[in-house]
Amino acid sequence: MGKPQRRAKDVSLIKDKVLIFSGLANEPLAREIAEYLGLSLSPTIIRKFSNDNYYVHLGISVRSKEVFIVQPIAPPCSENLMQLFFMLDIARGAGARGVHAVVPYYSYARSDKKDAPRISIGGRLIADLMTTAGATHIITMTLHSPQVHGFFSVPTDHLTAHSVFVNYLREHKDLTNAVVVSPDIGHAKRALKLAQALGLPAAAGEKRRLSDTKVVVDGIMGDVQGKRIFIVDDEIATAGTIVELVNVLRTKTCQPITVLGTHGLFTGPAVERLNAVDEIDEIIVTNTVRLPPERRPRRLRVLSVAHIFGEVIRRNVLGKSVGALFEFWPASDREGREGL
Repeated sequence: MGKPQRRAKDVSLIKDKVLIFSGLANEPLAREIAEYLGLSLSPTIIRKFSNDNYYVHLGISVRSKEVFIVQPIAPPCSENLMQLFFMLDIARGAGARGVHAVVPYYSYARSDKKDAPRISIGGRLIADLMTTAGATHIITMTLHSPQVHGFFSVPTDHLTAHSVFVNYLREHKDLTNAVVVSPDIGHAKRALKLAQALGLPAAAGEKRRLSDTKVVVDGIMGDVQGKRIFIVDDEIATAGTIVELVNVLRTKTCQPITVLGTHGLFTGPAVERLNAVDEIDEIIVTNTVRLPPERRPRRLRVLSVAHIFGEVIRRNVLGKSVGALFEFWPASDREGREGL
């Protein structure tokens, strides 16, 4: 049986089992995921009462179906999170066979440790609340740190946009005399994985965080002198880290700097900061977060990861392995990556 025939058979099986719903956070991504699977996005009604409480209604029966609810926890985080809780609870209470929370961006992953007295480890708390609301399975992408995966008490697929970045850079960038740079040691493993896939060396910044919006980069570990730079990070919020790193790099290179981040938030002064840095030739993010026009810096390129989420949903429903798509799966294992 050829590949097109297998694909048609898979679509037929999925149509009988799967429903995909979306909150208001990123409906275009949810629609792309559904289209990848040969489905239509199922209807959802979300509105507010006069007292600011939410009214949420799933528009078709979910009984005995595998229900996938797409909702990144992106700004406005509290509103998007509340919509997700309602939708999970509705699906569970209405007799869904499985309730799958598809959370492309899990913002609370940044709250992954108790680094001051009397604070909450928000990443773990929100994970517990999603399960309490009804999630039997979580699908997410590029958590801030690998230990956050362990906060979830239900099966969790922690995915990567690695293949999307590799394919784009190979096709559109000159990789001659280039180096991949991580802003800090904590994210060096992710940068090293990208560097190895591209056949490039890696380097890392010596970063100290002073506050939510202020960081200091004291230097660079690795050879970046005169090289073309690819900065890679898990997310870009206020862009303070990127700007500080570029300030150090501009003394060592006259080549263009490309910035890559799985999640592009561009909050606060990020757009103004990035637009002011002439050395940056392109800012590449994925569509895990929906960006309004005012939060889009110049030189922005948004790559879709809908096919990755769609493929993971397909494999889950058909009982196939998704390990090769995980964030920290060994780079040498390329099983199932073709076409991703």
